[in-house]
Amino acid sequence: MALSSSKAHLPLSALTLPVAMGYIPLGAVFGFLFVQAGAPTWLAVLSSVVIYAGAAQYMMIPMLVAGASYASIALATLVINLRHVFYGLSLLQRFPPKGLMRLYMVFGLTDETYSVLTTLPADTPPQKMFLLTALNQLWWVLGTLLGALVGAQAQLSLKGLDFVLACLFAVLATEQWRHRSSAWPVLVALPAYALALAISQQQALSIAIGLCVLAAVFIQPKPVRAP
Repeated sequence: MALSSSKAHLPLSALTLPVAMGYIPLGAVFGFLFVQAGAPTWLAVLSSVVIYAGAAQYMMIPMLVAGASYASIALATLVINLRHVFYGLSLLQRFPPKGLMRLYMVFGLTDETYSVLTTLPADTPPQKMFLLTALNQLWWVLGTLLGALVGAQAQLSLKGLDFVLACLFAVLATEQWRHRSSAWPVLVALPAYALALAISQQQALSIAIGLCVLAAVFIQPKPVRAP
């Protein structure tokens, strides 16, 4: 409680500085890799303005290089960022009741922004929360611009970049496994992808995700009893 109260009096610069220290370099790496993959600088910046999805933006690069369809990229982005729906539900009562400010705060609710907002006291003005959200995105966009400008001047080979996608999903799967309450997701995911691969190699990811969603809807595993 004392920590939250003290944060109520902190200026926006102090609240957003830790995020800036992470977002600027990470955004720069994204912008650099995106331009190196063959995209123009303006498109790298636009993606950070319109998409603003961190890990999903990194995922998008090797998928584009590998020739994945837009539908596959959109579906994979939805699945990766689905956790933000639950973030937003816990903060809806603190957001402005309506208007563009509310819509933007829902859009700009990243992991880091959520972690900062949830440490603020309940009576924090919505305007301050809005400005904090906007500043955090500004750092990401600024980093993307810097990285894209450097990437446009550099000449590096991106051979093997498509393997980054496998690494990304391996990390996500590992984190999910570490916090698992059941082995059921893995038991569904592996055969789902094998089946999807047999159906269509080009759309295997989209089909596998769809099969997993159907399994989650129609199959209810028995809860694990505590020892």
